[in-house]
Amino acid sequence: MECRHVMTVNQVTPSAHGCEECLKIGSPWVHLRLCRACGHVGCCDQSPHRHATAHFH
Repeated sequence: MECRHVMTVNQVTPSAHGCEECLKIGSPWVHLRLCRACGHVGCCDQSPHRHATAHFH
């Protein structure tokens, strides 16, 4: 069974050298996630603000 999101995976350039939103507000993060649809860099769900999940939604 193939992932239904396979058509959204692209070659992307990361948008930042850390979580975009955390860098703006000066917040730490635990791990980073890269959106393979657009290149957005966000923090994981173990981070205080969960920006990657917010970007996904």
